[in-house]
Amino acid sequence: MVVRNLSQHSFEEILECFLLAFEDYFVPMPTDPDYYKARWKASKVDFSSSYGLFDEGRLVAFILHSIDTRFGQRMAYNSGTGVIPAYRSRGLTAELYAHALTELRTKGIQKSTLEVITENERAIRAYTGVGFKKVKHYRCFKAELKGAESIDFELQALNWDEVDWESLSDQELYSWDNQKESIIEGNYRFYQVKYRDKVESYFILLPTSGYVAQLGLLKTSASWSRLFTALQSVCREVRMNNVDLRSQEKCLALQEAGWIATVDQFEMELNLS
Repeated sequence: MVVRNLSQHSFEEILECFLLAFEDYFVPMPTDPDYYKARWKASKVDFSSSYGLFDEGRLVAFILHSIDTRFGQRMAYNSGTGVIPAYRSRGLTAELYAHALTELRTKGIQKSTLEVITENERAIRAYTGVGFKKVKHYRCFKAELKGAESIDFELQALNWDEVDWESLSDQELYSWDNQKESIIEGNYRFYQVKYRDKVESYFILLPTSGYVAQLGLLKTSASWSRLFTALQSVCREVRMNNVDLRSQEKCLALQEAGWIATVDQFEMELNLS
């Protein structure tokens, strides 16, 4: 088998291998090609920094890397690692990383990060063996919102050039796909919630799917109930991945509002510089 980057391989070939590798995953994965085209574009997947293992020309394992500067560091985020079923238990993830990390270092990448479901012990062992360490613990949620529609609020949509990102707290607690650099590349909408002419909270939503990238209060006196009611006015069936468990108030507010926890994930990182 041979390792090479994926820059000369078609989207269709890569997606076919991706879907086969994830067909028995812990959670059902979307199969719509347009979903992956949009997601990988927003995440900034760089196929020249993504790598595959080929057996007699067939792609059997891969690492997709998104490359960007985040929080002052040049980073490679693992947007997906997979091995098709017939090739598992051969140490292929470690083999891919041995090649990939050498290449990433030569490109000036300072840190490599990834997310893994906490129940995926086999993957965690593989990543730990490569040198990754757990740095964050996330929880994913979904909900069918049924708030008190009588709550008073004003909802205002903003263009991205109107958003004051510095006013949005705890940006470092969000995962790669929920950070502003990824959000502004997607089809998200930014909404601020006002009460008595004062902005008190916000949410960032992908209206077509009900996916919430960010939400939070902007004032200590703000109301979570008003925020959820405002969100409900745009979309009732919602989900939000990777809420950092250090955001204790947010996690509690979600649970009290009836959001259901689905899976937990670890963020793991490896310093390359």
